[in-house]
Amino acid sequence: MSDRPLKLLLIDQDPIFRLGLRIALEAIPNLEAIAVVETDTIALQILAEIADKDPNQVNLVVLEFGNGRSTTSQQLGLQFCRQLRALYPNLPILLLSSIQEQGLLLAAKSVGINGYCSKGTPLPELVAAIQEVADGGFYWFQDTEAVITPNSCTDAINRVSTPNSLLPFFKLRNNLRLSGIANIDATLAAVTAQLQTPGLPVLDRAILAGQRRELLAARWLLNRLLVSPQERQEEQIPLADEPPVIPSLSSAIQQRQTVSPLLSPGTLQSALFTSCVAKLQFSLRNVTDIPLEIDIFREDKKRELLYLILQKLAGQLDELRTSQIEINQLYELKNTLLCDLWQAAITDFFGKFSRIKIVNQNIEIVNLLLQNTEIVQREIINKIPLVCELYSYLLFQTELNIDNTSYPVVSAEAKSQALMILENLLIQVANGVVQPLLNYLADVEEIKQNFYGRQLISTREIERFRNDLSWKYRLKNYINEPKAVFESRYELFVIAPRGIANTSVYAPRNQELVKLSNIPLVVTLLLEFSDAIAPRLKSLLAVFGSGIVFILTQIVGRGLGLIGRGILQGIGSVSSVEKNFKRNSDRSK
Repeated sequence: MSDRPLKLLLIDQDPIFRLGLRIALEAIPNLEAIAVVETDTIALQILAEIADKDPNQVNLVVLEFGNGRSTTSQQLGLQFCRQLRALYPNLPILLLSSIQEQGLLLAAKSVGINGYCSKGTPLPELVAAIQEVADGGFYWFQDTEAVITPNSCTDAINRVSTPNSLLPFFKLRNNLRLSGIANIDATLAAVTAQLQTPGLPVLDRAILAGQRRELLAARWLLNRLLVSPQERQEEQIPLADEPPVIPSLSSAIQQRQTVSPLLSPGTLQSALFTSCVAKLQFSLRNVTDIPLEIDIFREDKKRELLYLILQKLAGQLDELRTSQIEINQLYELKNTLLCDLWQAAITDFFGKFSRIKIVNQNIEIVNLLLQNTEIVQREIINKIPLVCELYSYLLFQTELNIDNTSYPVVSAEAKSQALMILENLLIQVANGVVQPLLNYLADVEEIKQNFYGRQLISTREIERFRNDLSWKYRLKNYINEPKAVFESRYELFVIAPRGIANTSVYAPRNQELVKLSNIPLVVTLLLEFSDAIAPRLKSLLAVFGSGIVFILTQIVGRGLGLIGRGILQGIGSVSSVEKNFKRNSDRSK
């Protein structure tokens, strides 16, 4: 790839895929996504603005035909490509789509699209396709004459060492092997990520560990069955515990980070955000005993909100890098950064100019919700822990010091700890987005229909939910938070395979402990009193209990036993006397 950076415009309706693709491509040197948009209209507006300033600002458009499934969206996609080709005849277009119909691909060729890759294409092959199309070439995945393929070197070796009659067989075998390994590696990466989830039940961990062993064995067996010894030596095929042959979009980034200790700017962020995107595919059901504001949302709305916050965080980090902020400024700007992130999430999630009608009044939703800024900051935003450590890790590649342990930047442990902090940050900011909605618009029918789950749609259930949240904050402010401060720990919410779980990490909180007063201070004093008295009281109760047990068993018990034995013996004696008397009476008769 040349030194000149390639500037891409990405168009796709799927927010998950857009975010994942952007994060993956940003880790590639000399690739820059200048814009990632959802609709064709926005793309045309951006291109029009760029054309007025610098026509060479965009080197390539990467797009999907609508949602890639419905016939209508595919026809609209073709129409947009015709329009794009007419307006910008020299601008290359790469179709990155889930479609596979031969007729539609031929139609895409006919309207001027320069290349096509499926959405399952491995990252190295996708980068090669982007480079080829941007340089004025063509890249069609289904063509027999595709100009660049990752296996071109292997094919050349096979042509030299294999007769022409057997070449199609060996080529098919090699393709099957690579496809199988890619599928196994994708599943293996997902299982490994689940195994690293904190708070995983023992049974689930055992099942996942078994699945991982089976996948490793399957990959080893696949290599043994479909590859000859000569091919294995020539291609240096990895065995069970080596890195994958063809990585996926996420595993390629993780592999590159593990191998190279020298990290380029943004690589840590890309790897971490990719892992977070993967975990957001899990269930988002709250499995803790602590109610969360986002529990009132449907699962798709929860996921949409968390993705949006992650996108806003990525943009904020980019701005901080551009502004060349210093590490000591993070602690001064922490609350401001979090407040800006919360406001941006509210504005984009509900829509800057969205309105709702309440009693003959059209109210702007965003302006109404932002009136609660001070309360949300005090109760939620400013209390999010370890934010500066996360920002410093991503911006300045500093070591993470969590649980009284310092983790090197490139270590898997540092990534795991940073991922927990990131997940907690997303969940808490999302709670802050929902809180003012519950304060002002909780029982509005339009809000309930658009956002709430069915189990919390009635007025009674909504009020019960709000009461639970009120009690949560009372307990948190007066009991749980002082207890956590006294125990030098932070409670974090994380995304586990079974849902949103919670865990705790050690953190020195002596300064907060000194500032406690009133009821929170009384709670810490009671805890300290309990720690001082409880062991002695337990010892005293143990001695007293042993004495009671001795009295009951040895004295009272034996006394009752003797009395009972006497009664039984007396009853027996009376019975024998009665029998003798009756026998004598019968004889006298």
